[in-house]
Amino acid sequence: MTHYNQASKNKHLNSIELLSAYARNPSLELRNQLVECNLGLVRQVAHRISNQCSEPYEDLEQIGYLGLIRAIERFNPQQGCAFSSFTIPYIRGEMLHYLRDKGSVMRIPRRWQELHNKGKKIRKQLTASLKRSPFDWEIAEALMIPLEEWNECQLALQKRLLVSLDATISHNMDCSLSFGDTLPYQHYQAKQRLEEDRLQLQRALGQLEDKTKAAIECVFLNELPRKEAAKQIGISPMTVTRHLKKGIQQLGSLLEPQVA
Repeated sequence: MTHYNQASKNKHLNSIELLSAYARNPSLELRNQLVECNLGLVRQVAHRISNQCSEPYEDLEQIGYLGLIRAIERFNPQQGCAFSSFTIPYIRGEMLHYLRDKGSVMRIPRRWQELHNKGKKIRKQLTASLKRSPFDWEIAEALMIPLEEWNECQLALQKRLLVSLDATISHNMDCSLSFGDTLPYQHYQAKQRLEEDRLQLQRALGQLEDKTKAAIECVFLNELPRKEAAKQIGISPMTVTRHLKKGIQQLGSLLEPQVA
């Protein structure tokens, strides 16, 4: 047991070293090593999701590696976040996107969507002029399309509207995965990106001179007028303006490499 714990600890330390090295100088070789070190994360998520759907475990595992690679490329060791906590949402998200794309939700051709919208307007116009609800052949004639196409267009749109977040896209004997289950990941990713941006901005602000940082925080983050900011910092409004201009230039230089 002691030997196993020591091996696990060494593997964890090796992964941290590789992540730091990759962040400093990204390369395909380092990325492949990181993938090898974190295969267990992909298998863990693939096993959990495969128990909730009929999709083969092997397919989910392969898709999960895309999420792992994406997480490796976006991870910043300096943020103090555990790599596993950062990565699992990416892996899970790739698998859920894959399941959603394979689901039975219909994709309506743009032409049919346009015909449907035009048909609704024509229906109103014909109802007003005929003093009754128009027949489908009358709407198709006004649209200058065959009746069969108008019927197919209506049927497709009706089926799409019936799909809800509770619609099952994959299931087995014990449990199922709904369309809604595949959606929260996008919201999580958006929140995660905002948090990453916030941390990057905080680190960049920490590298500015005290008064320049105070000017940026007062005016842009706390939304204070420049005169009020000048009083709080103990400088003139004109000096606040100079610090703002200087701070914006410095932040641009500090943030550009991280964005790239």
